Amino acid sequence: MSTTPTSASSSAPLRLAELVASLSLATDLGTGQPMEHALRVCRLALELASSLGLNERECGDVYYIALLRAIGCVSDAHRVAARFGDEMLANAQISLMDTAQPGDVLNLLLRHAGEGQPALRRARMIVAALAAGPGERNQIITAHCEVAEQLARRLGMRDEVALGVTQVYERWDGKGAPGWVSGEAILQAARVVIVARDAELFYRLDGLDGATYVIRKRLGTLYDPILGEHFCRQATSLLRVLDAETAWDAVLAAEPGPPLVLTPSARETAMRAIADFVDLKSPYTAGHSSGVARLAASAGEQLGLAEPEITTLRQAGYVHDIGRVGVSTAIWDKPGALSISEWERVRLHPYLSERVLGRPAALTRLASIAALHHERLDGSGYYRGIPASMLSLPARVLAAADVYHALTERRPHRPAYTSDAAATQLQAEARAGRLDPSAVNAVLAAAGHRIALIKREWPAGLSDREVEVLRLLALGLANREMGHRLSIAEKTVGHHIQHIYTKIGVSTRAAATLFALQHDLLADVDPA
Repeated sequence: MSTTPTSASSSAPLRLAELVASLSLATDLGTGQPMEHALRVCRLALELASSLGLNERECGDVYYIALLRAIGCVSDAHRVAARFGDEMLANAQISLMDTAQPGDVLNLLLRHAGEGQPALRRARMIVAALAAGPGERNQIITAHCEVAEQLARRLGMRDEVALGVTQVYERWDGKGAPGWVSGEAILQAARVVIVARDAELFYRLDGLDGATYVIRKRLGTLYDPILGEHFCRQATSLLRVLDAETAWDAVLAAEPGPPLVLTPSARETAMRAIADFVDLKSPYTAGHSSGVARLAASAGEQLGLAEPEITTLRQAGYVHDIGRVGVSTAIWDKPGALSISEWERVRLHPYLSERVLGRPAALTRLASIAALHHERLDGSGYYRGIPASMLSLPARVLAAADVYHALTERRPHRPAYTSDAAATQLQAEARAGRLDPSAVNAVLAAAGHRIALIKREWPAGLSDREVEVLRLLALGLANREMGHRLSIAEKTVGHHIQHIYTKIGVSTRAAATLFALQHDLLADVDPA
């Protein structure tokens, strides 16, 4: 992948470190850790590497291995969920264990396998997990490492980083997974990250004494004994870097060497890699994100969007579902109806997408579009429930593309719709006022359908824009405020108001408000 070095003061579109740091927030969610866990591991690993005298290139390997070490977490999500019910909670518990100790593993299975399930189903899950034995864990970690290596290479990482992310579950004594290397055959950068990973975790849970106790206890088994002993001697000073309020700025500032900026083509490649990362979360979503991206971009072309906006729309499609990583696969793959609590977790995934993507300034626009893919014109969507007046055209297109593509894919609770049945459903959503008719028309045309144009019919022949103006008029906004809210000129607002008065046969704001109330036009308006 092409990157170009830049000075720290350059107004670069997107740094590679920013993108990878954002991705690390998603892997925190997928592994059941608090957000910024990977950033904190990275910061500590760099401090440890520096204290060992590693050079700039070696520190760069430490930096990216630390941020990408869990990028394979989605590869095993459905298998771990099948054993434990919630793979994220299970991963959080596993991270505390010495997995070479059979008693610890057995205790984990007995306490957490099938947690929250009915007694009989839980008993069956425990028996199945015990029968699978350690071989299944090794298969899961092998898949994790193979996926991590492929994704690291697609993100443009050096060979040492791509190899290093396959070694972060190995052990000094050779009892790790996948069991490919041991001892000094494990890259030094990976050995540094292994120590930093556990030191961050146990420091967060039990402070300095807890972190040094665990590292010393596992010297020569899990950790390089010389490296681990060095950490314990320097622990007080090394761990101070974890006391900063936020790791984000500190990690970006600490990137070894000149910051690398993604070229437009490299950024596109990286976004596609993230789409595939997201879609591995469930067997039911393979190809969903990249399919939505292509469909949304093609629909944007149909609507005459400018090329930069089409690029943003396509890339928002690639990453719109990254928040799904933060919801258990046991929920995504559930064949029956979701409980209230499960549904509430599902409703959070657009919020999580926004939180993961929204920190780099270069991704702010993309993140705002991605976060709106489940919003609806009538305010019935989630997670915000905002009305039509706050939904941009790209957001409306992404929402329509997401619905259409999801309908044509099988889900645990239903088979895939045929393309014609999906088109019919999409048109019904437009007629009901939930999806934008022009966006739906463009998506269906992009999908190859020959369709009659859909237009929602408003009372008195009002247009979509006139209804938006009428709603704001009823709230008492001045013309200038309405223009600002709708991104149109104040003079244009005045013309719309005169047309509204003529169509509904009134001449005052109060009468227009009464007309809007009579026809339920204010049900989805946001007073903010």
